[in-house]
Amino acid sequence: MSVGSTSLGHEFEYNDLDVSNFKMAQRSKNAPTYLFAGGYAETRPFYSTSAYEVEGNCGPEYRTVHLGVDFWLADQTPIHAFCDAEVHRVHDNNYDKDYGPTIILKHLLAKGKFFYSLFGHLSKDSLTRLQKGDVLKQGDLIGHIGTSEENGGWVAHLHFQLMLSMFDDVSNFPGVATPNSIPVWKEICPDPAILFKELIPEGKPTPQEELLTYRKQHAGKSLSVSYDQPLHMVRGVGVHLMDATGRRYLDTVNNVAHVGHEHPRVVKAGRKQMALLNTNTRYLHEALNNFTKELLSTLPDELSVVHFVNSGSEANELAMRMCRAVTKQKDMIAVEVGYHGNTQGCIDISSYKFDGKGGAGTPEHTHIVPLPDGFRGIYRGEEESHKYAAHIQEQVNNIKAKGRNVAGFICESIISCGGQIELPDNYLKTAYAAVRNEGGLCIADEIQVGIGRVGTHYWGFQLHDVIPDIVTIGKPLGNGHPLAAVICSQDIAEGFANGMEYFNTFGGNPVSCSIGLEVLRVVRDEHLQKNAFTVGTYLKDSLCQISSQFPILQDIRGQGLFLGFELADEDKKPLPKKAAYLSDRMKDFGILMCTDGKDNNTIKIKPPLVFSIENADELVLRIETILNEDFIQKG
Repeated sequence: MSVGSTSLGHEFEYNDLDVSNFKMAQRSKNAPTYLFAGGYAETRPFYSTSAYEVEGNCGPEYRTVHLGVDFWLADQTPIHAFCDAEVHRVHDNNYDKDYGPTIILKHLLAKGKFFYSLFGHLSKDSLTRLQKGDVLKQGDLIGHIGTSEENGGWVAHLHFQLMLSMFDDVSNFPGVATPNSIPVWKEICPDPAILFKELIPEGKPTPQEELLTYRKQHAGKSLSVSYDQPLHMVRGVGVHLMDATGRRYLDTVNNVAHVGHEHPRVVKAGRKQMALLNTNTRYLHEALNNFTKELLSTLPDELSVVHFVNSGSEANELAMRMCRAVTKQKDMIAVEVGYHGNTQGCIDISSYKFDGKGGAGTPEHTHIVPLPDGFRGIYRGEEESHKYAAHIQEQVNNIKAKGRNVAGFICESIISCGGQIELPDNYLKTAYAAVRNEGGLCIADEIQVGIGRVGTHYWGFQLHDVIPDIVTIGKPLGNGHPLAAVICSQDIAEGFANGMEYFNTFGGNPVSCSIGLEVLRVVRDEHLQKNAFTVGTYLKDSLCQISSQFPILQDIRGQGLFLGFELADEDKKPLPKKAAYLSDRMKDFGILMCTDGKDNNTIKIKPPLVFSIENADELVLRIETILNEDFIQKG
């Protein structure tokens, strides 16, 4: 029965190995059966700590793939030789999460062939029974399972592994390896399952290819995945996501996880309320009032009424309904390359969508003003940027020329999908005045920049010294839980309440309100707005420093932890292929990034607000490494 060959020249066969009387743990009629948990080549994401980290060709990798099998047995369970052997090593690997007391046996086969077996997590007294060179017969006692205090800090169990070579005769042979190296390690460490056919259950986790194939067949056809080789994510912690192989990825994309992936306080708040009650807003509950009070405390006094919904799309849809109900008009003014959500109403004001693939162009009641991009837009430089705001008045005039009037103007406080574009000075002041002079309302879309992200202020619109009529917030408010809000003045709320009830089954439910309240409190208690300013300023300065070495890196912009930069040549010609290359290569280095902007040449940086100086240093280091590669330098 051939198990494989190795690059060391061995051909490992079990032909001459009699396992019919296999006996590793002495068993009796009343003894418990083996509890197998953890198999050969199994991925173990919990090994993604610094103790298992190695620096590979593409940044940090983690030794997360198991090279043996584990048997979870009570401490002091006796372990016996499964075949004749010579003791090769007796050693105490006395480090936390190491093997602890370990015995390695050497087994001779016919024709001078041999292999090794490793028994880890034994008791300390097991080491006193044997010494190198001792001969064991099949069934002889090797030792006993150790306790947690003596076996490296693990729950009592046996780690069993086969090896075709000991290389330099080490006493602490690796028991886990990086995913990328597994094809090599499989040639060195055969699968022990051949010895345990009746003990090890069959079955493998669903391969990534099967997940993708099923998704393509049965999920929405317009649903995309990131990267040509999609990632299978299984966990999130703080600023990191973890894939099915246990590799950690520094997340610089996910502004949804505002206070960090799976923040324990937020998770606890949701779990606690979910165990008590979750119902709609037709019943009184203190969670809604508490959350509302906390949210309003962060806003100007003029904004004093909250409607809770489930997503940013719902929030912007409701904000537009308010505009139209109060003004009795339909026409909306929006910004080029803006994106405001996935409902039909939101798509109709999102140039990012209706001017892109599958779009049908500008709808009748939508009026688009140019992207206020002072770097590569139609007006460039500070002396020209004031001209952008004049286009709002121009669109107001166009609407009036058709015998109608403006219902509202919607604008992100920093344009996100347009490429992290900072608005020119006085842009919003001028725009708001032009719209309000005709009775229209002004919506600040804070879905990507609100709740402390810009650092200097809690809300993005505060950068521009304006007070909107309506504020919408989504993604960050629930830290991944579906929660959003529309905040407006008393007058607008009364104008919208025209007799038609606004009811949202899940908007403002006790679980969502408990989660949202905890998110706001975490931002406050952990000083995350200050962190966004401190780390964002440091990161922006660091990028500016390396831009002198790499002229391709241009127009570093944004505020707090909502930053971006363009890849462009000396004539400011966009370089989308190089931007895509940088983003894809960053994934190879364990960092998630994305491109966006009018020409897809902008790199966006919008991580969870717990992003640290150390995270910023790692990000800049990897960007610098990739910018030195030939495709960027010469491609």
